[in-house]
Order: sequence, then structure tokens, then C-alpha cells
Amino acid sequence: MADIIDEATAEFEHHLNAAIANRAKPTPPSTICKNGDCGEKSLAGTSYCCRECREDHEKELWARNNRKIFR
Repeated sequence: MADIIDEATAEFEHHLNAAIANRAKPTPPSTICKNGDCGEKSLAGTSYCCRECREDHEKELWARNNRKIFR
């Protein structure tokens, strides 16, 4: 007969497995620089051709995500 600890452990494992299955998958690095106005080939293992392009793209994404809409 299962006691309350066994039931709690089973429920925890169920929630943990669901969280692992639904986690965000990382996107693979792009071969072309992600900075919209660049178009250069990106460096190996990255999605940008240089540090400046990465910083510009991060600023653009931050501005887009933090834009306030007033009605």
C-alpha cells in the first residue's frame, strides 16, 4: 500500500518529466549574421560576425520587447 510520500514522489516525477519535455529548445547558431542590416557570414559557433553586430541586435531586441503601447 502506497503511503503519502510515495504518492508525492510520483507526482513530483510526473511534473519534473513534463517540465523537461516542455522546456525551450536552444536554437542552433545561424550561418549568416543575425543583425538585420549586416548579412556577413557569422563566426564559428556564434550567430554574429562581430561583437558590434551582436550588441546592436541585442539592443534592438530589448527595445522591441520593452516597447510600451499607450492607448
